[in-house]
Amino acid sequence: MTTIQSLGELHGDVVLFGGIYSNAQALERLLDVAQQQGIPASNCIFTGDVVAYGGDPLICAERLAAWGCPAILGNCEQQLLDGASDCGCGFEDGSACDLASKSWYTFAAQQIGTRAREFWSTTPDWLVFTHLGKRYAVIHGGARDVAQFLWPDDRTQVFAEQIALIEAQTGSVDAVIAGHCGIPFERSIHGKAWINAGVIGMPPHDGRPQTRYAVLSADGPRFHPLEYDFEQAAASMARAGLTLGYDTALSTGIWPSEDVLPQSLRQ
Repeated sequence: MTTIQSLGELHGDVVLFGGIYSNAQALERLLDVAQQQGIPASNCIFTGDVVAYGGDPLICAERLAAWGCPAILGNCEQQLLDGASDCGCGFEDGSACDLASKSWYTFAAQQIGTRAREFWSTTPDWLVFTHLGKRYAVIHGGARDVAQFLWPDDRTQVFAEQIALIEAQTGSVDAVIAGHCGIPFERSIHGKAWINAGVIGMPPHDGRPQTRYAVLSADGPRFHPLEYDFEQAAASMARAGLTLGYDTALSTGIWPSEDVLPQSLRQ
């Protein structure tokens, strides 16, 4: 059963962010941004995947829990809760993504250990809320598969089917906020919006080190670059022995593998 938590009505700007990816420097910078803009934790919504490529999974889990912003389960948290042996992304065996994920997931599992339940046992799968007269649902990947990748140029019908599956459980929504794929985008689907705020822990494969988040305001969602100390984040990965390419991706802005990307998004 999908667990769905309602946040009720939110007032003021809302920060949307995903994929901390064990990047403590990026998380701290986002918290600074929210504070500087006067946006409380209750108006900052996290779309899942606290841990992944970076060197500080436990620090990130503790810091996010202490901050207390609304959050949903990503596939990485769910796999750690289940005591699974991998991140559950469905990477092809032996691919670059598969090999890298075995390294960082094992490291994260060793750091988090039995504390996974402390951090995420009550975290819902989805959220719903209203904001300025519109109703939103928040999911991680797909409606039936938490690790499903949905890309900016997927067919309209793909998004329409996902929205229908979501509304079957949430009731009518004006927009869906999602995460997982690591690429920020917005699509209009038959009068409804699909919003992916991107992730803060890894650049969106665009050749720049800045990561991404979004702010939902009266003008709709606006996407923003996140400037943070990526050199320190890479150094943390090196200390952890996580040097299979995602460490250098923090500075180059290019992922070490395009295995999961559709052709249109490859460099």
